[in-house]
Amino acid sequence: MSKILFKQVIPFAILAIVAIAALFIPLHPNFDEGKYNASDIAWILVATAMVFLMTPGLAFFYGGMVHRKNVLSTMIKSIVSAGVISVLWVVVGFSLAFGDSINGLIGNPSTFMFFQGVNSGPAWSLAPTIPLTLFALFQLMFAIITPGLVVGAVAERIRFTSYILFIVLFAIFVYSPLAHWTWHPDGILFKMGVLDFAGGTVVHISAGMAALAGAIVLKRRRVHQDHQEIPPANIPYVLIGTGLLWFGWFGFNAGSALGANSLAVSAFATTNIAAGAAGLSWMFFDVLRGKKPSVLGFCIGAVVGLVAITPGAGFVAIPQSIFIGAAAAIISNLAVVWKSKTSLDDTLDVFPCHGVGGIVGMLLTGVFATKTVNSAGVDGWFYGNPDFFFTQLKGVVIVAVFSFVVSFIIFKLVNLIQPIRVTSEEEELGLDASQHNEKYSQGTLVVASTGAEMDHNP
Repeated sequence: MSKILFKQVIPFAILAIVAIAALFIPLHPNFDEGKYNASDIAWILVATAMVFLMTPGLAFFYGGMVHRKNVLSTMIKSIVSAGVISVLWVVVGFSLAFGDSINGLIGNPSTFMFFQGVNSGPAWSLAPTIPLTLFALFQLMFAIITPGLVVGAVAERIRFTSYILFIVLFAIFVYSPLAHWTWHPDGILFKMGVLDFAGGTVVHISAGMAALAGAIVLKRRRVHQDHQEIPPANIPYVLIGTGLLWFGWFGFNAGSALGANSLAVSAFATTNIAAGAAGLSWMFFDVLRGKKPSVLGFCIGAVVGLVAITPGAGFVAIPQSIFIGAAAAIISNLAVVWKSKTSLDDTLDVFPCHGVGGIVGMLLTGVFATKTVNSAGVDGWFYGNPDFFFTQLKGVVIVAVFSFVVSFIIFKLVNLIQPIRVTSEEEELGLDASQHNEKYSQGTLVVASTGAEMDHNP
């Protein structure tokens, strides 16, 4: 039996302390004055479950694109976020994001610590027809998937335990402040007039900039240095992941209406149309560049369209969503081409797709937002209000700089605590085996070149 090191004890010890502390949190009866709307509750419950489904969808999406020896290690890094962030959200995350505001910068960590007062408190001010607990759970799903997005940039070389620590620090010091700035009525971006319907800044720009920081800190993989072409492990996985993401995104965007209403219907429609237009745009643009139409191209393009429409889903009209999706796909495609000519090793193009896609979506919201769709919104540049575009631009710059700088510091800090990158030998062996002692190919059926079937157990 190998000797157990102190650093191996710490994660379990922290979880044990949290679990025991939770036993002593006082209980309160549910807050219910009969003012909640049953149909709104039903829809947001469904939307919450749909958003959760995006996390395993992301795991398939990323897992299908990496080398066979790194499939499981990539997928678990998305899924494990559901465990880490769920516990952290109850303990302090929800408080930091939506607790009593401290100068518009962060929520008071004691407001809802260990969910105290959540089940017994009044509804969130911007979601008065559903219980506060349901609002907190809906927001939890956004917090879960955001650090999971970063995985794609650092895949195939980041140490699993270091990634877990990154998730915790990212959620506390990047995600929660941005959620507070953007979605809390007292947040600095909210008061500035920045509009982000469902997470263009909080989720996608933050993850995209963190991905850029991570790729810089972890440096290049050996295969990237040697300019080796790595074939995707399982393109059907990518297709499955795209389908799950697309489906879950209806909850992501339409659920952000926080009620079963016409705004949710509009956001549902813009989400679907932008994704379809972007998938076609990416694929057709590839053809213009001399490539053949590909499954990967359509899938990546569709996800970029979903990213781009997210901030404006409830503020722009359905016809304009076609332009948003098509334009974002072309711009992100060009960003991927540019990145391929540099030494930046963003394994699965998270920055060009999520970071750039989120930026394009935020700026085009500044162009196409209209009060005709959402009376609580603002008319954009296309409707005679250029000032709003520049408000969006300021918000984008603030979020991008903040997320990149803080994430860069977090990656560096994690590396000081323990090596963030696997050794060259572990990278060569593959992270499935070196980090988890598992193999994606165990027990799978392989068809030999002769056509004969055989069990493959390398």
